Amino acid sequence: LLGLLSPSRTSVAGRESGIVRYITMIKRKVGRMFLATCVGSFFILILYFQNISRSASEQVSGQTSFPVKSGRSPLQTLQENDQLDHSAVQATLQGRRELLEETCRTHTHKRRVLSPEDLRHLIVDDKHKLLYCYVPKVACTNWKRVMMVLTGDGRYHEPLAIPANEAHVAGNLRSLSEYSTSEINKRLRTYLKFIFVREPFERLVSAYRNKFTRSYNTAFHKRYGTKIIQRHRVDPQSEALEKGNDVSFEEFVYYLVDPQTQREEPFNEHWERVHSLCHPCLIHYDVVGKYETLPDDSRYVLKVAGADGEAKFPTSSKSTRTTGDMAAKFFDNISPFYQKKLFNLYRMDFLLFNYSLPAYLKLS
Repeated sequence: LLGLLSPSRTSVAGRESGIVRYITMIKRKVGRMFLATCVGSFFILILYFQNISRSASEQVSGQTSFPVKSGRSPLQTLQENDQLDHSAVQATLQGRRELLEETCRTHTHKRRVLSPEDLRHLIVDDKHKLLYCYVPKVACTNWKRVMMVLTGDGRYHEPLAIPANEAHVAGNLRSLSEYSTSEINKRLRTYLKFIFVREPFERLVSAYRNKFTRSYNTAFHKRYGTKIIQRHRVDPQSEALEKGNDVSFEEFVYYLVDPQTQREEPFNEHWERVHSLCHPCLIHYDVVGKYETLPDDSRYVLKVAGADGEAKFPTSSKSTRTTGDMAAKFFDNISPFYQKKLFNLYRMDFLLFNYSLPAYLKLS
């Protein structure tokens, strides 16, 4: 009876052998798991430090990185990048946008509804979801060329291969004013809106030099030059009245500040104020580029639009462009009285886009 109730030595030894094998198996599994964990952690650490190194090098070089995500619009990319990117270009553009909004709040008391006429200068790129408000004498020819490449469905490849006059042909690019009200509102709400501006008096002198001192601009001489000479020149010669091709900068200034000028018709777009062309207090521009930082700002817009592989903004090789020193010389013969009148005319552009009062002005 006792023999039946007590376990045999053989059965005990078998159970002990099974337990040892089981423990050994567990140890091996744990060892393999531990080894796999170590290897995985090692690779994660390598990727982490590579990412930190890449971010640091991009910040040092001033480049902007954009995480890739399919189906994301340029506006979404910009909004996400505001949170993620800390490059110098991004910080500058964000500061301009905030200053513009603050200035609009301070100086705009009445808001009005935009009309189709207000939207004529906004060029639409439906493929990349972009709206560009072009301002004459602020690299707008090159920007129109770039937009033709982006919207041309393969017809254009190199911006500078497009003749300058072709870039300004009506119908080559679509204006926002051509869309229905619902389509306009949708694009204003969801597309990336950008604008390029320039120091107001440099832009004004550039417009004068291009339209009134170049012999080939006979249409401007006839259209505006004859009128300016007739109204603001004492004892004009008959040839000047007929051709209008020798308008002085002083006469041009007199024409601009004359109240009768704007009562007759709006300013020509080449010397119209930016706030009247692009309505930055009614349209929320996501990027405010500047002529003074044109290469960096243009590269940023194309990058955030995901179009930097399709078109490069042309680099300017012109040595004749209007500078601040050149503008100062044109103002030498303008009296303080007319300098002040002219500054008041363009004052909002100075304020909205944070341009300081030119040192050469004598307003007192």
